[in-house]
Amino acid sequence: MRRFAVGFAIGAAFLVGACGDDADGSRTINGIVVEAGAELSGANLAGADLSGAYLVAINFAGADLTGANLSGADLSGANFLDANLYQANLSGANLNIANMHRADLVDADMSGADLTGADLSGTFLLNTNLRDANLTGADLSRSNRTTADFTGATMPDGTKYP
Repeated sequence: MRRFAVGFAIGAAFLVGACGDDADGSRTINGIVVEAGAELSGANLAGADLSGAYLVAINFAGADLTGANLSGADLSGANFLDANLYQANLSGANLNIANMHRADLVDADMSGADLTGADLSGTFLLNTNLRDANLTGADLSRSNRTTADFTGATMPDGTKYP
């Protein structure tokens, strides 16, 4: 098993929907022991169920979250720099001021997500569902979003997408 160093005490202590509690109170997700304050950069969390989790300011830089369920999770201030979120479910997630620079969000479900002030620059948003998402103040520069669905979304300038 791979252990990650302590870095943010509250976030990982409230992981919900993980694979289970270990005897020492930590959680194991896809063979990774996540302890209070986990540093999850580069972690393989493909297919993990973190729905409803409290993961404020957690570092997922370069992590593989392919197909992960993060619906309804509080990920405000989280770092997803270069993370793989292909086909991930982020519906209803709180991603306020999250850093998603260069993240792969192809085929991801971000419907109803709060992306206020998030950095989505350089992201891959191909076939990404952003219906009814709040993108107020978000940075979408250099992102590939030609096939993203913004129906009903609040755009960075505060206007509603038709």
